[in-house]
Amino acid sequence: MRRLLVNTFLTLDGVMQAPGGPEEDRSGGFDHGGWSVNYWDERMGEVMGEALSRPFALVLGRRTYDIFAAHWPHASEEEGAATFNEATKYVASRGNPTLEWANSELIEGDAAEGVAALKAEDGPELQVHGSSDLLQTLIRHGLVDEFRLWVFPVVVGSGKRLFGDGTSAAGLRLVDSTVSSTGVVMGTYEPAGELVTGSFALE
Repeated sequence: MRRLLVNTFLTLDGVMQAPGGPEEDRSGGFDHGGWSVNYWDERMGEVMGEALSRPFALVLGRRTYDIFAAHWPHASEEEGAATFNEATKYVASRGNPTLEWANSELIEGDAAEGVAALKAEDGPELQVHGSSDLLQTLIRHGLVDEFRLWVFPVVVGSGKRLFGDGTSAAGLRLVDSTVSSTGVVMGTYEPAGELVTGSFALE
């Protein structure tokens, strides 16, 4: 059984759209792309390096796949290109795209069923990066085993959110956390079952 881990950069108001650059994803008129760029420090590099040091395969939506495929085959070893280029990439798409990046495979049919089948196999952990539309499906079907959320001290007001409309209420358990010198809170969370509510009202 393979674990599915989500790696996501978020603004304080929960937006995950286009953290890496202005042209990354302008859908919906989003014009704040690149909001994460000026917050990177050595500690963040260490945490990212640790996450990528273990064997893994990628599960990507089509848009994120295209962004990665345009960058990593041309990136340097110092940037960590080999890690991404050598990993198996499983791609969810409603179409039948030509996947030219090495070690790329199309998830046939229903994305949730396809990812569930991948999880049932033996192999390295499955990591999701970006892929906001695909994540809504994976979260809705309870397929995520761990959320690695990096929350940046910025607010953008609108954009694609990790936990979008229609997300079921649920509890999460914080299992690890650290903070960068620039104020980025990096937390690792695991699903903790149904949301339990209560009241502070005195009876």
